[in-house]
Amino acid sequence: MNTDEKQEELTLQLLHSIEGESHISQRSLAARLGVALGVTNAYLKRCIHKGLIKVEQAPANRYLYYLTPQGFSEKSRLTACYLKSSLKFYRHASLACANTLNQCRRDGFQSIVLCGASELAEIFLLWAREIPMAVAGIYDPHFSKPHFMSCDVRKNLELFSTNTAYIITELNQPERLLTTLLKEINSKKIYLPDVLKLSK
Repeated sequence: MNTDEKQEELTLQLLHSIEGESHISQRSLAARLGVALGVTNAYLKRCIHKGLIKVEQAPANRYLYYLTPQGFSEKSRLTACYLKSSLKFYRHASLACANTLNQCRRDGFQSIVLCGASELAEIFLLWAREIPMAVAGIYDPHFSKPHFMSCDVRKNLELFSTNTAYIITELNQPERLLTTLLKEINSKKIYLPDVLKLSK
């Protein structure tokens, strides 16, 4: 996702949150968006300046935010763009998953570890039933839950079998995870779906 797409996604989340709760605080907005309070304030100001949001002062030094007709229109446009982008990603990722799993099979691997709990990992799990390929689990040192899509999530690479292929499925910082894997795993066992645009 490039910078413009990230900005549009944040704007969409902001407009959606305000539509559902006009009395929401900037601190609550920041928590929902997963960004700093200052970033949330900047996005709010930008939306107000563009005429997407109007603001009214409420008692106790609070503010009420409302979407303008232009704001509703922009939310609809961004929603359509997001769905189109998501479908495009799914199609590209789906092809990449099938190609990667088939390559793992050709290379003699009978099981895989998905490295990164993400939307891409979800697509791999679906394809692993079709190919078929055994999924030994998910490696993600930063994922807080013990399971992802009914798969065990582990934070230690030593828990996996030695005859396993490792597929990068991390979307936020795949380069960092690849660097970690290369320190502990033979590079021939590591697979990079082309949707990530990475190289060893």
